[in-house]
Amino acid sequence: MAYLLSSPCLPQNMLLEQQFLQHQLFSNSWNTLAKNPKYTPFSSRFDRVINPNSVIRNALMKSYDVLPKADEREHEFLLAQKLELEEDPRLLSEIWREIQGENDWEGLIDPMNSHLRLEVLRYGEFAQACYDSFDFDPHSKYCGSCKYTTSEFFDKLEMAHHGYDICRYLYATSNINLEKFFQKSRSIRSIWSPHANWMGYVAVTSDEEEIRRLGRRDVLISWRGTVTYLEWLHDLKNILRPVHFRDNPHVQIESGFYDLYTTKEENCKYCSFSAREQVLAEVKRLVELYKDEELSITITGHSLGGALALLSAYDIAEMRLNIIRDNNNCTKKLPISVFSFASPRVGNLKFKERCDELGIKQLRVINIHDKVPTMPGLIANEKNDLQKFLEEKVHFPWSYAHVGTELALDHTHSPFLKPSADIGCTHNLEAHLHLIDGYHGKGKKFSLATKRDIALVNKDSGFLKSEYGVPPKWRQDLNKGMVRNSEGRWVVPERPRVEHHPPDTAHHFALAMKVAYDPRLNF
Repeated sequence: MAYLLSSPCLPQNMLLEQQFLQHQLFSNSWNTLAKNPKYTPFSSRFDRVINPNSVIRNALMKSYDVLPKADEREHEFLLAQKLELEEDPRLLSEIWREIQGENDWEGLIDPMNSHLRLEVLRYGEFAQACYDSFDFDPHSKYCGSCKYTTSEFFDKLEMAHHGYDICRYLYATSNINLEKFFQKSRSIRSIWSPHANWMGYVAVTSDEEEIRRLGRRDVLISWRGTVTYLEWLHDLKNILRPVHFRDNPHVQIESGFYDLYTTKEENCKYCSFSAREQVLAEVKRLVELYKDEELSITITGHSLGGALALLSAYDIAEMRLNIIRDNNNCTKKLPISVFSFASPRVGNLKFKERCDELGIKQLRVINIHDKVPTMPGLIANEKNDLQKFLEEKVHFPWSYAHVGTELALDHTHSPFLKPSADIGCTHNLEAHLHLIDGYHGKGKKFSLATKRDIALVNKDSGFLKSEYGVPPKWRQDLNKGMVRNSEGRWVVPERPRVEHHPPDTAHHFALAMKVAYDPRLNF
């Protein structure tokens, strides 16, 4: 039988017998394997059973291309099994530096590496958590804040299994020229802040089992993008301004991003430190706390949050906070990785070149039909061969360049999505995560590798085809957050005090500035 299953040269009548035998063998082996408790079942659409060493499975996979497709369930099962043959047999802990972009993801995108897919999805979920936890209801007196305290954040979002703890929340002032990006309450009883918006969080891996799986402890920074229609794009003035984090006037970024990152409001307890000062202080504290461990710094964000992710990565590297001396007086450089989704361009060509010099690794996930990643810099950008000349010789003031490695996806390849959609759908983060799940490489069939629930696509969009019966924009708080009080009246419940800055923020920011100019940390 083994010969029949593997023989490439058989008469027509024997080929028919071969196909029949394969079909019967599959049916019998499926029933046997499914009932055997020593194999671990995975919850999936096809009730798959994983048995990497099975002779039966290997024989079936060799003959997959000639297997009759009369039984759709069996066909889909084998298709899923065939895709599993592409799974990386190595442990993530063995190759985490590659997955974090050490080699610019060379050989990991086409075909799509199974570890990389899971990590991109995981960091994308951390970015999505910023949307799911943000109070953007203008009728709420808490509008512009996070719905949850730091201690309950991941539990409320059903993400505790990731093994991270929130260290601090990040805030930015709304008193800048990106006004349409911010949410403000219309309520006269708004109680939390007239000047601030919650922008994201800093977290760190705390679960020991997860640390072993990852191969290191991970410092995570997640930035919120826009939750409204993309009107904020009109606020982009395309005006570049020098960063001056390291007194290099040639490195320039878009002025709106710079203001959002660096502006503070002394009269607001949430914005008494700029977003930049909050990030650098916390990174300095965590790096010092865990300096004797294997450590990574990972930053994620969607849309404008992706721009902030790259900007903060550049800042951390430029200020040398990822270069440390451990207790053995050894100097080491921590990897900084950015997983951004649908991010616009951030700075000029000099900014890109400086990011490359500093070793910042960014994987940019985009939908090719989304217009946001094409802006700003519609004329002079990294795709223009004359950009260097325009920037250095002509001093063209609107020259922008993307940084890092691009992972380009196409939503028309998914059979679940509408073939054409408005910019709000093509730009949607959950749609990007859906496309990541189905992507296996250029020219390869779209097939959901982890069987991520397609209903998530419509969480805050209407991108799914109507035949799947998932209502658009279905995610909302129960009764929009209203509850009955002791008198039986419907009211908005009071929330716990919103966290602002830890008392040692100024201390750790001062240490961060001191580290930036420490000659002993030259690397």
